[in-house]
Amino acid sequence: MPDKINKIIIAIDGHSSCGKSTVAKEIARKLNYIFIDSGAMYRAVTLYCLKHKLIKNGRVNKPALLANLHKINVTFRFNPITQQNDVWLNGANVEQEIRLHSVSQNVSPVAAIGEIRQLLVALQKEMGKSKGVVMDGRDIGTVVFPEAELKIFMTAQPDVRAKRRFDELRAKGENVSYEEIRANIIERDRYDETRAESPLRKADDAVVLDNSYMTRDEQLQWILSRVAGI
Repeated sequence: MPDKINKIIIAIDGHSSCGKSTVAKEIARKLNYIFIDSGAMYRAVTLYCLKHKLIKNGRVNKPALLANLHKINVTFRFNPITQQNDVWLNGANVEQEIRLHSVSQNVSPVAAIGEIRQLLVALQKEMGKSKGVVMDGRDIGTVVFPEAELKIFMTAQPDVRAKRRFDELRAKGENVSYEEIRANIIERDRYDETRAESPLRKADDAVVLDNSYMTRDEQLQWILSRVAGI
């Protein structure tokens, strides 16, 4: 396994609601690496759009958003209570707000805007310069870190992902339907895979992790065994 000197970059891409961030956080913790949730950055921009009424009926007011880009500041700050990095938007902790279903419903069209991706990708590249990083998203292994030593493409069957997401949101007290969640996941897959700017795809040298019927621990061991082989 890479030592403290020979740290690597682990890029985890894949479909929505397949547990990328959860697994990436745990891998980072076990390796004492930095975890960067790229999806959370796009969610933060989406939250800004919702708060400033820049999204209507699923459509982003792109000119208005681009005119406000200089007002959007997304950062990560360590939370000593959770021992994790929280997402901050313009000086406010939005870690919980960005996980709301309303944000999930609107994040794909925001993430598809080229200027937004260019801004956040530049920030992500800067964060990974020192290596020792685990980052998950849609284009990490293909665009952000094509030089990553380990690239993983995570996926799971849509029904499995929908059930996981449904259970997660209901546990948080959100009143959502399974059918609505499943439809949103399928639409996000379609949007992510067909968008013009950095579409979701498996890097040629990525290994596929289908976790439809794997426990959390099995996924961690699967990834750690591949880290050990580098």
